Amino acid sequence: MDLIEELRWRGMFHDMMPGTDEHLRQNAPISGYIGFDPTAASLHIGNLATIMLLVHLQRAGHRPVALVGGATGMIGDPSGKSAERNLLDEETLRRNQNGIKAQLEKFLDFSEGPTGALVVNNYDWFKEFGFLQFLREVGKHLTVNYMMAKDSVKRRISGNEETGAEGLSYTEFSYQLLQGYDFQHLYKNLGVTLQMGASDQWGNITTGTELIRRMSGGEGKAYALTGQLITKADGTKYGKSETGTVWLDPTMTSPYQFYQFFLNAADADVPRLIRVFTLLNQAEIEALEAEHAQAPHQRLLQKTLAQDVTTRVHGAAAYEAALSASQVLFGGGDLASLDEPTLLDVFAGVPHLSVPREQLADLTVLDLVSEATGFQIFPSKGKAREQVLAGGVSLNRQRADAPAQAATELPLVQDRYIVAQKGKKNYYLIKLT
Repeated sequence: MDLIEELRWRGMFHDMMPGTDEHLRQNAPISGYIGFDPTAASLHIGNLATIMLLVHLQRAGHRPVALVGGATGMIGDPSGKSAERNLLDEETLRRNQNGIKAQLEKFLDFSEGPTGALVVNNYDWFKEFGFLQFLREVGKHLTVNYMMAKDSVKRRISGNEETGAEGLSYTEFSYQLLQGYDFQHLYKNLGVTLQMGASDQWGNITTGTELIRRMSGGEGKAYALTGQLITKADGTKYGKSETGTVWLDPTMTSPYQFYQFFLNAADADVPRLIRVFTLLNQAEIEALEAEHAQAPHQRLLQKTLAQDVTTRVHGAAAYEAALSASQVLFGGGDLASLDEPTLLDVFAGVPHLSVPREQLADLTVLDLVSEATGFQIFPSKGKAREQVLAGGVSLNRQRADAPAQAATELPLVQDRYIVAQKGKKNYYLIKLT
C-alpha cells in the first residue's frame, strides 16, 4: 500500500517535508512515530484520527512507534491552546499512560518483527537528564529566533498582547525543544526517521527534524508528515457531543453513547468520517455512498461507521449491546436485555421520577401516569384514563389498557424501573427507591 496515496484519497493528508514520499517508498520498513499527551486517563475521538495515521503506516509495511509523553505531559504543549494548563503529578501521568497503551493495543499489531508496534515513554530518557546538561547538549543547537518563529508561539504571544492575558511561560516555550529532542533520541536509538501528527503539530515536528540535522553536523536526515484536523462540515472541531468529549474509555463514554455519537453523524460529515475512522477500501465506501444516496433516511453510512468504530474500540459484544439499546427507543428492542448502566444511558434524556417502593402498593396504573405520583405524564386523571383505555400508554413495553390494575402487578426492569411510554415518542423513567 502506498501510504501517501492512501492518506490522500481518505482526506487524511495535510502536508509533508520534501523527500518524505520517496523516503517511504525506497526504505522499507522505516520507523515513524506520533506523540500522545497523557494528561487525561483516556484518548478521545480526536486522538483516534491520529492513531489511524499509525494504523495506515503499519499497513503500508512500516513500524509504528507511539510515544507517550510522560515528561512533556508535565509541561503542556502550547499548540492550539489559549492559556497554560495545570501540571499533573508523576503518579497521575503514569496511570494515564498505562490506560493509553491499552487503548493503542486495540489498533496496532505489537507482535515481534520489523513492523511490530512499539510504545515508548519520554520520561524514561528525560528523568535523568540534568538541566545544565540539556542546555549544553541540546539547547545550544536552536536559536531563540528560530523558536519564536513558530506559529504556535506567535499566536499565543500576539493573542495575549491583544487580550491582556498572561504571556507564554518559559515552561511552555521550551516544549518544542523537548519534543524536538524526543525525535532526536528516537532517531539515534531506535532509527526512527519520520514523525507524524495532526496539522497543528507541524511546528513542533519540524523543530525535531532541524534538531536532528544540527546535532548530527548536517548528516542526519529525518522527515515530517501531518494529517488533517477532523472538523465538521461547518468548520467546528469534531469529537465532542452535547455532553462533552467522546472518550475511548468505556467508563468515561459508554459504548452506547459512543455508538450513538457516530450513528448521529450528519449526512454532510459522514463521507469524510467513514474514510478516516474505518479501514473500508475506496470501492467499498463508494458503493455504500451510492446505496445511501438512494435511501438516505435509512442512514446506511452512519450505521456502517458506528458499527465499525464501536466494534474496534469496544468489541463486538459491546456493539451488539449498543445496537440493542438503540432499538429499544424505536420499539424493537427488549428492555430486559439492557443492564442498568445502559438502560440509564438510553433514557438519559427523558424525564426521571423516583417513587418509594412501598408507595407502589397504593397505586394503580392510572395513578402511575397521572398526578398521584407528581410525575404528571398526563395533566389529569380524566385525560390519563382516556389514553389508557385507547391503548395510548405502555409500561415496560406492555400495553396498559386497564386503568384500575394494581401497579405492583407490573413487570419491572432490573427489579426497580418502569419505562412509561405515551404515544410513540414520549418516554418517562420511573425508579423505585
